[in-house]
Amino acid sequence: MKKIAVVYHSGHGHTEHFAKEVVKGAAAVAATEVDLLQATTLTAKPELLCTFDGLIWGSPTYLGGVSGPFKTFMDATGGLWRQQKLKGKMAAAFTVSSLPSGDKQSTLLSLLVFSMQHGMIWSGNPVLPEQYQGLPEHEAANRLGSWTGAMGQASHTAAAQDFSSGDLKTARLFGESFAQTLQRLLPL
Repeated sequence: MKKIAVVYHSGHGHTEHFAKEVVKGAAAVAATEVDLLQATTLTAKPELLCTFDGLIWGSPTYLGGVSGPFKTFMDATGGLWRQQKLKGKMAAAFTVSSLPSGDKQSTLLSLLVFSMQHGMIWSGNPVLPEQYQGLPEHEAANRLGSWTGAMGQASHTAAAQDFSSGDLKTARLFGESFAQTLQRLLPL
């Protein structure tokens, strides 16, 4: 059994909703156990991350980067970094913002660098944009065209569930791909 943690912060509920879809995708893969964990609760006990084989980070994009609470969590892992306790574990990330770009790529890149500093193995987003296969954009997986990690867009004033069906599909496929890759790269 491979253990994955989806570690997230959500200021308005959008990132949490996206995270739950990532969990659904990862949990659909046989021999995979997935926990959904809030970054703010891990800030006091970051060593809990060591019990997982794979870690998927999720943060909203605020002003071109991760949210303040997620950055506080990242900083709390300094002791793990000094001892390289996360070295060799798989990592991936997703982000949500209210604009199509919203500088989400810079958020994903900061999470990539964070993971590389911990010696982790990065897994990107291999989902092909489906609008090129004839699907309407709002139904298309990876409609925002991100390879570094998964991206979602939700209106700033919308309910947490107000995502395009394509973005929710992206989240599930992203989680599933991560779990499948973890099973192949880190066998029992």
